[in-house]
Amino acid sequence: MVELSPLKVFLVAAEEGNFSNAARRLHLSQSAVSQNIKSIEKAYGVELFIRRGRSVELSEAGQSLLPMAREVLRTARRLEDGFQEIHHHVGGELLIGCSTSAGKYLLPALLSTFQQEYPAVHPRVKIMGRDGVYEKLQNQSLPIGVTSKYFEHRDIECLPLFDDRIYLIVPSNHPWAGYGKATPDDLVDQPIIMREEMSGTCDTVLQNLKNFGITPDMLNVTMELGNPEAIEMAVERGVGIAFVSEMVAARGLAFGRVKKVELQGLELRRTVYIARHINHPPTRAQSLFWEFANNQREQLNTELWDSLTTFEPVA
Repeated sequence: MVELSPLKVFLVAAEEGNFSNAARRLHLSQSAVSQNIKSIEKAYGVELFIRRGRSVELSEAGQSLLPMAREVLRTARRLEDGFQEIHHHVGGELLIGCSTSAGKYLLPALLSTFQQEYPAVHPRVKIMGRDGVYEKLQNQSLPIGVTSKYFEHRDIECLPLFDDRIYLIVPSNHPWAGYGKATPDDLVDQPIIMREEMSGTCDTVLQNLKNFGITPDMLNVTMELGNPEAIEMAVERGVGIAFVSEMVAARGLAFGRVKKVELQGLELRRTVYIARHINHPPTRAQSLFWEFANNQREQLNTELWDSLTTFEPVA
């Protein structure tokens, strides 16, 4: 009979595509991960992975067995939930996949409150792109996703969680900083720092600029960065101007390191959604967090903005 412990190692190694990363996630040595995988392979005479130096790739057999391994571990978690509920206890891992800004600013505020009520639950937030969240929700390797993209799929439930505003920020000594206003057409002559094309911020900005006849090829993009905090720092140093979430801009604005500029006729907003696959049997912790997050939506919007505007802006 297959033991659950090696099966979990197999699943994590498959998700990470790297034994070293799997070892860190499982708090094991790399040799322990390799030994667990080899024990399954030897016991059943199969090759689960194709080794390619430091990285590994699922073999054909591994690919066919992965969904079954995932289902076995999912059933085991539900059984554990059943035992815990007898004693009115909720615990276990709570895995959430999310986009960068949401993960760094939104979820910590939400999870800290959730853990006050359920301290035995151990959240694990995995940062990934919006397409990554969508793919993992579809194959049910991710129970809950938080992202700025609404997923139109019959098997994915997607509900609004948070209203995010996107600001245009400029260096504190920029000519626009004093007046605080500009027109969309003025952007064409400015050096702009952008997020990667697949990010929610970039998508929202470009879609709205189309309404003013401004296409991506008309913008002077001098730098593209995948990290929103790095973009804000680059603006501080005068590299260019940028569109960032208000969550990212808040501290720089409060200390006067960057300035917000309003673009005439352009108000950029996006909705952050929480999503799950309707056929994914949730654990007790996952169900409670889903209900908690949706019940906290209005309060979360208010409390998070209050926490981001604690400091008085510098004149």
